[in-house]
Amino acid sequence: MTLKRCAIYTRKSTEEGLEQAFNSLDAQREACAAYILSQAHEGWEQVKEHYDDGGWSGGNMDRPALKQLLSDIAAGKVDVIVVYKVDRLTRSLADFARIVDTLDKAGASFVSVTQAFNTTNSMGRLTLNVLLSFAQFEREVTSERIRDKVAASKKKGMWMGGPVPLGYKLGDRKLLIDDNEAESIRSIFQRYRELRSVTKLVDELAKQNVRTKVRQYGNGRTVGGVHFGRGSLSQLLQNPIYSGRVSYRGTLHDGEHEAIISAEEWYEVQQILAENRHDRKLGKQSRYPSLLTGMIIDPDGRPMTPVSTHQGSRRHRYYVTRLAPGETKTPAWRVAAGEIDRAVLKSIGDWLRSHERACEPGQLVSDRELADELPRFSVPEQRKVLLELRVSAQLEATNLRITIGDNAQASVSLPLRMVHRGNELKLVLENGTSKAAPDPVLVKLLALAMSARKSLGSREVDPLTSHYSKRHLWQLLRISFLAPDIISAIMDGEQPPSLTGRRLLRVTDLPLDWAGQRRVLGFN
Repeated sequence: MTLKRCAIYTRKSTEEGLEQAFNSLDAQREACAAYILSQAHEGWEQVKEHYDDGGWSGGNMDRPALKQLLSDIAAGKVDVIVVYKVDRLTRSLADFARIVDTLDKAGASFVSVTQAFNTTNSMGRLTLNVLLSFAQFEREVTSERIRDKVAASKKKGMWMGGPVPLGYKLGDRKLLIDDNEAESIRSIFQRYRELRSVTKLVDELAKQNVRTKVRQYGNGRTVGGVHFGRGSLSQLLQNPIYSGRVSYRGTLHDGEHEAIISAEEWYEVQQILAENRHDRKLGKQSRYPSLLTGMIIDPDGRPMTPVSTHQGSRRHRYYVTRLAPGETKTPAWRVAAGEIDRAVLKSIGDWLRSHERACEPGQLVSDRELADELPRFSVPEQRKVLLELRVSAQLEATNLRITIGDNAQASVSLPLRMVHRGNELKLVLENGTSKAAPDPVLVKLLALAMSARKSLGSREVDPLTSHYSKRHLWQLLRISFLAPDIISAIMDGEQPPSLTGRRLLRVTDLPLDWAGQRRVLGFN
């Protein structure tokens, strides 16, 4: 006689009644245990582990006890699952197929105490599939019935439960105004209309020690009673409950409860919130707005976000990959923002000139005029143009792809490469779509080199170079003999991307002949 280790699985969709001494889970387990005992002559034996999912729906597999049971089956600890009814195990055909597959791989099976099924043959599986189809149908019909009831109730303005909002209390299943809290709500809406800033209002409420509503659950757990954050305050300001309405799928219905503020006040606050969202999207509220925020992604399709660093009075801007929580930083991309921004603006300007659209009513300037003015706009104004054109940009292995329109009605691909400049990996556009600003370090080196050459030739003391060592002066002197076209290229910002101030200063084999200088410094 072969020993069969039997595990009892029980489930109840709600937590109602689970606190009783003998609840639904106990009744299921008792019936299953009796059945296992009746099969003792077949070698059946109940395992000590309990697999109970109280308060978990059978509509998915995300149940702690079920996951533990399937894990034990895969590990060879259980041979038979015993359930009171099949729908206790699952109500989904797809989930049932996954469970049966797991059982087959482990050589296990399951038994329903009140329904005679055998999963080892095709007829048993067919019968089970039919039964589960009806169970799933019943579940979906019940869900539809509940949704219809909620919709009908909300259209009548009825309160359908959930956390009671600040400013109200619950009485006879209806929202009643809490006079003390209602004063805080009126003050919050009034102050926001005056300040027009959620951040400023959050700080003011914190100073006044105004806190969120304290809520206590049936299990004794208490939440709330903390200072407002930007998210919680924004939700409060957008809640139509306070204007005496109930929202259902974007439509407002007159509620049965009394309003705390007027509908006019609520709509005024919504208009301010919408204006602020629009300004944030354009970057008007940012001290240092970035052109491509929310429009650029890296070669792996991940969004890139703007960051900046400061070196003395100089500010350096970059676009970096926004990593998901727990994602390693190794594959993150980091590229200088200036070159990318200039390339995008030039490409958009070229597109506007070559695809000039007919002027629409109310349009102040033509596309050609817009293209000419675009580089002189402020960053928020430039972002507004790009957002209206639905521009997006993606870094690729060897290209910067710029797309215009939701359906990629226009696409521009600019070749690029990555080069090392000092310790930084810099992205360089190879087709000269934008002219870079002169490198201030290289320009300063040229000025010092000419000053050192003049000082050494005339033996006059120059305050610009008098404090340098002889070694450094000889390095500067060598730079002063650069070819005229190399000096012009540096002053125009057209030197090779790999030529940095550090590299120019440390080149020890810099030839005196101009052709050799061009070769060594990368002017091919």
